[in-house]
Amino acid sequence: MTFAYQQATSVADAAQAVRGNSEAKILAGGQSLLAAIKQGLAAPEALIDLSGLADLKGIKIDAGKVTIGAMTTHAAVAASMDLAAAIPALADLAGRIGDRQVRNRGTIGGSLANNDPAACYPAAVLALGATIHTDRRSIAADDFFKGLYETALAEGEIISSVSFPIPEKAGWQKFKQPASRFSIVGVFVAKTAGGARVAVTGAGSCVFRTTAIEAALNSSWTAAAAQAVGISDEGLNNDLHGSAAYRAALIPVLAGRAVAAA
Repeated sequence: MTFAYQQATSVADAAQAVRGNSEAKILAGGQSLLAAIKQGLAAPEALIDLSGLADLKGIKIDAGKVTIGAMTTHAAVAASMDLAAAIPALADLAGRIGDRQVRNRGTIGGSLANNDPAACYPAAVLALGATIHTDRRSIAADDFFKGLYETALAEGEIISSVSFPIPEKAGWQKFKQPASRFSIVGVFVAKTAGGARVAVTGAGSCVFRTTAIEAALNSSWTAAAAQAVGISDEGLNNDLHGSAAYRAALIPVLAGRAVAAA
């Protein structure tokens, strides 16, 4: 297939290009989009490449908040000593995404915009109560993830950064599919000023919070409390990697391990 290619010189430049062509796609790390193109699942007329935008890269920590630029790679997040000191579970999560090639090309903004049902970052963003900043507005994590590969992003809207409040404690555990390293089930737990937040990826069509485990952890922040919660398998994924019942059983087990890791 053939397509036009444009190296964006600014976020405004990229936004104008993609809004002027409904068949254009934003290219971040390309770890999902290029695979979809190769498989014939996507056929964009144009690719707008954000890789040259330095202002979309980097990690800043101040006033109890971590801000990560949308084009920051998983490898950069994993390697940040400052982040490892502020939110070690987030650095740990980034370091276990895919393989080295994926981590050195994939970006946090690209992962969130794609919203793969088994991606790791959505669990951290939702559990930590992060805010997704775009070229137009700021979107709370609870309002961002809408469904299978669906987010609150409008057509042509571009993620610029993600800000995370620093929690009291946080932990991450995933049971991965060995070949892809995507989560069959992944659970991120966070003890925040507003209480416990627990987000699950890989188990459903989209990342989601499990309020039953949150309630248990608000009563007792222990691995035993998390693992004692029963999770219904209604609406969970059922595929060759694991049944809905299997995934339901994994959720409290991994939540307990994440609490212990925190």
